[in-house]
Amino acid sequence: MSEEAVEIATAAQRRTLWIVLMLNAGLALAFVSTGLVAQSTALIANGIDNASDAIVYVISLLALTRPPAWKRGAARVSGVLLLIFAAGILLEAVRGFVSGSEPVGLTMMLMALGAAVVNWICLRLLQRLRKADVATRAATTFSANDFISNAGVLVAGGAVLWTGAAWPDLVVGVAIAAIAIKGGVEIFRDANAEAKAGRERSIADGK
Repeated sequence: MSEEAVEIATAAQRRTLWIVLMLNAGLALAFVSTGLVAQSTALIANGIDNASDAIVYVISLLALTRPPAWKRGAARVSGVLLLIFAAGILLEAVRGFVSGSEPVGLTMMLMALGAAVVNWICLRLLQRLRKADVATRAATTFSANDFISNAGVLVAGGAVLWTGAAWPDLVVGVAIAAIAIKGGVEIFRDANAEAKAGRERSIADGK
């Protein structure tokens, strides 16, 4: 790829990351606010998820013009954040189970539908990037996880409305944590695979 093409690709990544960063920051605020009002573990889980996404997008932006090793490090930091996020959601689910909660199903469903549209836009923007580096691929994993989580919150909201019970909200909160753990492991695998490929190229080049 020519230097001009690399600059164009980098500019496109930077623009896309800024867009998804702002969208996720807005979603984080909306999710946490509605989650507290609606007493929903699943909504709060999504809010923390989107807040961690925003941090990852900042890391990805900082890594954009850095060497490959720096980008792999940024991806690994993203993976760690996902695992920390998962631990936080599990703690929130335990708190909700112990202290009790009365989630509002309709609020959960409306928020999930709105967030699904925003996350779908983010995912499509990231997937359209060409020659995405490992840090940007980590950001794509985050958006894909978000979209799946929104579907879970939608189902949980419907179940809460139908049953009048809080357990569907808690179950989906735990499921979102499980999705985050899976995403974190995938990011680590991608970063390690790229590091291995880099070492093999160096050996082949006689370095």
